[in-house]
Amino acid sequence: MRKFLVVLDDSRECLSALRFAAMRANKSGGGVEVLAIIPPEEFNHWIGIGDIMRAEARERIEVHFEVFAKWMKDKQNIDAELVIREGEAVAEILAQIEEDPDIGILVLGAGSDSKGPGPLVTQLTRSSASFPVPITIVPGEISKERLEAIT
Repeated sequence: MRKFLVVLDDSRECLSALRFAAMRANKSGGGVEVLAIIPPEEFNHWIGIGDIMRAEARERIEVHFEVFAKWMKDKQNIDAELVIREGEAVAEILAQIEEDPDIGILVLGAGSDSKGPGPLVTQLTRSSASFPVPITIVPGEISKERLEAIT
């Protein structure tokens, strides 16, 4: 089964990417894998404090994911998978794609503010010619109705 890989973060555009991936997976018989990445700089503290912060970060991610997973199941009949990795975002995305041969497409949401599309979109589009899977970039401000029409 082909999976759509979506990177979970706290951005508004992430919601558009998740919706797009779930809708496409539903219509194409695919699946959705949600990747949350904990940056290493969050834990540059004493060992005990770093472990507590790591556990809290994982808990926040799992709670955040459950909201989206419920929507995907209820509205799109998709059982999404959650993967949590620690490290630099681009390296962890590439590692996840390499480790899971069922991933067929990376779906990213693009920010619409004056700062540009976001650091992941910027970094990954620079290397898109040699990227191991296609990258779909979903406009962060796209409406649910437009998503439904194009998926």
